[in-house]
Amino acid sequence: MTSSPSVAPSGPWWRELNRYHWFVLIVAALGWLFDTMDQQLFNLARVPAMKALLKPGQDVALFSGYSTAIFLIGWATGGLTFGVLGDRIGRAKTMMWTILIYSVCTGLSALSVGFWDFAFYRFITGLGVGGEFAVGVSLVAEVMPDRARPHALGLLQSLSVVGNISAALISMGLGHLEETGVVGSAWRWMFVIGTLPAIVALLVRARLKEPARWQAAVEQSGGRKRLGSYDELFGNANWRKPAWIAAALVVAIIVVAFFGSESWPKYTKLKIGIGLSGAAILAGLWAIFGGNGDTRWRRNAVVGLLLALSGIIGIWGIGFFSIDLVRSVFQKAFAAEGMPAAKIPGAVTYWAGVTTMMMNVGAFAGIYSFSHIAQRIGRRLTFAIGFVIALLSTAMVFLYLKERSQIFWMMPVMGFCQLSLFGGYAVYFPELFPTRLRSTGISFCYNVGRFVAASGPAVLGLLTSEVYKDQAEPMRYAGLTMCAVFLVGLLVLPFAPETSGQPLPEEEKGLAH
Repeated sequence: MTSSPSVAPSGPWWRELNRYHWFVLIVAALGWLFDTMDQQLFNLARVPAMKALLKPGQDVALFSGYSTAIFLIGWATGGLTFGVLGDRIGRAKTMMWTILIYSVCTGLSALSVGFWDFAFYRFITGLGVGGEFAVGVSLVAEVMPDRARPHALGLLQSLSVVGNISAALISMGLGHLEETGVVGSAWRWMFVIGTLPAIVALLVRARLKEPARWQAAVEQSGGRKRLGSYDELFGNANWRKPAWIAAALVVAIIVVAFFGSESWPKYTKLKIGIGLSGAAILAGLWAIFGGNGDTRWRRNAVVGLLLALSGIIGIWGIGFFSIDLVRSVFQKAFAAEGMPAAKIPGAVTYWAGVTTMMMNVGAFAGIYSFSHIAQRIGRRLTFAIGFVIALLSTAMVFLYLKERSQIFWMMPVMGFCQLSLFGGYAVYFPELFPTRLRSTGISFCYNVGRFVAASGPAVLGLLTSEVYKDQAEPMRYAGLTMCAVFLVGLLVLPFAPETSGQPLPEEEKGLAH
């Protein structure tokens, strides 16, 4: 267990940290920032990869959405699996395996020869990417002194922006090299560079220890209550049957969206997919609230899930696709300026990197600001403000971004507003669960939502290619429509427990209601 603070509560939070606290924070931050670098490399390389790998006549925007959906499904699957392992075998061991998986498979993505092997590599990469967050956040939360915890977690999440900016710099550099003819396909080299995080796994194995809180939970459980158990999280085993029904419906959504008859109008697929998504959500709610048993952690799990769902769809189904909107703006501008056609792809890749950097400059400030604001006014009110400004800023970008100069102020504003929510997840989710279920609970909140969120990019693609296809710039109207997802987070906040100023919950303490 962490020792009591040795300085007055009014002192700077970082003065409570010793050398080992800093080591844990640095290693966890490296693991997470390389994780986010991989995510952004995929985001930046997705469209060029689809253009190179698809057959003539295949819709690049549609298959870009499909590849993103498959990545998110792998992310969710890995998160649920490694979240349980993080509670059962330890935070440090699980972190090492997740980093190795996403590093190696990112490199394999560079060897793709078609859509399906590319999608397979992205699915396996997603397994590692999804597993890293929960164990890293649990590790930092359990090692840090109580007062320093929210600030350290806010810093951990904000440092993920370094990974995003690193990906942007890689894109800019390789885009320039592609434009000048030094390299052939910049997107393949992006994935090759993505193998570097494997080095961090060696640091994890060499020096990182399991948190004292986790070791104590292992000893105190004595076989009476299992660590890393979804049965324990939900308070009973009766959730399994309806959960399998929900999973089957999710598979049905994927089959309908991806493999439905080509004779079906795309809009028909969209309506069927939305209907099945609603049925899956209802089955999931039945799974969570049905039966008897301890409902504290179950309630917190569903609240966290819905809060995460809103932000995850917001960033993966809308925010990151703003880069595609910017690509089209730049491509038209370069063509109008008379740039040779052969140089345009490299120039667009370079400026997509600049755009991503601008977004993440704002994101760093937004993520880190959340922890400080939440300490002053509470978690729930800070989340409420975050969802409102995320909706407004995203709508602004999709409606009004039409000139290159606008990326230097619109994208930082949107990055601040959207990504601040993820700072909230890092601070809030560890405060919802006891040590023996913390990694499992965080993974449930952060990753089950990705199964539903996986439909976000596909829905955006269908809105763009079918519903708004008659508009001059359908991506703008599709993005604006998708902004409604931020309202989900607002609607669930009245049911969220306020955890500000409280220590991490343990089994005998529960949470204040």
